[in-house]
Amino acid sequence: MVLRIFGWSFAVTIASLIVAAIYGGPQAVLLVVILSILEISLSFDNAVINATVLRRMSEFWQKIFLTVGIVIAVFGMRLVFPLVIVWLASGLGPVAALDLALNPPADGAAYFPDGSASYETLLTDAHPQIAAFGGMFLLMLFLGFILEEREITWLSWLEKPLARAGKLDQLAVIIAGALLLITAAYIAPEDTVSTVMIAGVLGMVTYIAVNGLGELFNTEEGDEDSETTKSSGPTQLAKATGKAGFFLFLYLEVLDASFSFDGVIGAFAITSDPIIIALGLGFVGAMFVRSITVFLVRKGTLSDYVYLEHGAHWAIGALAVILLVSIGYHVNENVTGLVGVALIGAAFISSILRNRRNPEPISVDDHDDQAESVPVG
Repeated sequence: MVLRIFGWSFAVTIASLIVAAIYGGPQAVLLVVILSILEISLSFDNAVINATVLRRMSEFWQKIFLTVGIVIAVFGMRLVFPLVIVWLASGLGPVAALDLALNPPADGAAYFPDGSASYETLLTDAHPQIAAFGGMFLLMLFLGFILEEREITWLSWLEKPLARAGKLDQLAVIIAGALLLITAAYIAPEDTVSTVMIAGVLGMVTYIAVNGLGELFNTEEGDEDSETTKSSGPTQLAKATGKAGFFLFLYLEVLDASFSFDGVIGAFAITSDPIIIALGLGFVGAMFVRSITVFLVRKGTLSDYVYLEHGAHWAIGALAVILLVSIGYHVNENVTGLVGVALIGAAFISSILRNRRNPEPISVDDHDDQAESVPVG
């Protein structure tokens, strides 16, 4: 099973390392390996959340996520999206933006004779807007989970009071809006306040829109169990098909975008070469994140280790706060990765201890159903 799930990831990794060796020699290979590890560590919580949604999608939409979705993740978010940002921020045409990306900063003088900008600086300058959008989107996801009552809680002393408070209508919007105002007023640089506010509101609106549309179409398509199976996320309802499946897919892609740009910015601490970044973050890192997602679903890991989903959401909440703080202050990428790994690791250990105290054998049929529902080839 492991070979079937991770086979493509290993094949893509070998091919990417060969391309890196041809492109830049041993140093390029080392950089690709480092960037791959960075992406996987930063996005493991993303994989857990993806798995909670993926296991409730129909087989057709699972295949779309694992095929079309990976193309969007690799080429769209790790390569094209940064180029589009540079294109829009610099006023250069798309060809000139690509040329600026592929050439060292010194060669960028052809476009900026005063040396005022390079591909890296233009991309970094766009960080406040992207961090505001991604931070608010992830914050809404976290609040949607933590403010909802559920039978199983991990940090019960905190989650139960928050769930009771969550009965207040639109509390998530109130909290997110207040944090956005605080970020704009006290954290964001003075010249970015308006753009941070606009981007943050767009992040909230995007989450609400995708969530609401998914629930609407899922209800219209007659999901009889919608009330009993509803939980966190946009519409994590069993076997979502049609328009509901499409909006779940759209939600996963927006979520991936919120995670990926932070990784792209962090990659510039290692290299500014977009080809190396695309190979490390996209072809290797993103492929393994997808494989981990499938592994979690096929093995029934989220059912066996019930606190993993909680840990992933707390990690997402922490990442959302880090993104908002990073608008005004530099936050080391190692901190971001370690916080996520620590929270998920703690949730995993807590799940093991819970299973030892309260052994509840999982039905073999449940695992078989999950294994059959997620395509791997």
